[in-house]
Amino acid sequence: MQGFVNTYDPKKVIITFGGVPITGFADGTFVQIDPNSETWTKKVGADGEVTRSQSNDNTHTVQLTLQQSSASNDYLSTCMNADKLTGMGMLPLSITDLNGTTLHFWPQVWVQTDPSYGFAKEVTDRQWTLHTGQEAGGNYGGNLIG
Repeated sequence: MQGFVNTYDPKKVIITFGGVPITGFADGTFVQIDPNSETWTKKVGADGEVTRSQSNDNTHTVQLTLQQSSASNDYLSTCMNADKLTGMGMLPLSITDLNGTTLHFWPQVWVQTDPSYGFAKEVTDRQWTLHTGQEAGGNYGGNLIG
């Protein structure tokens, strides 16, 4: 709505994995969600006829960037190691913006691999890559007037 000021607060972006809140995010982009496929593909025939095909791939790659000091690193590491041992590491993931209408939920998500990381003079980041099964619900919303 024109003329109104909207509110965004990164502390109100709630991410839970296996029902456990993820905390200790790095400065900058702390969650990145990328679809693994386009919703529609198109094919143009020799005579110019166009056909579009809908993809049924509603999976995503989710990257979480945490500070090295975050206790959530221990949790994600434990989840990944348990999955390596048992193959039973798929957990639900939800991402909710409490200041707006953005909401995503995947019932089956796993930690893809060890995080990328390093050590430096100051605290560094740990970037975790998660892969999802099919999304059970999602809305790319805006933020509320504050």
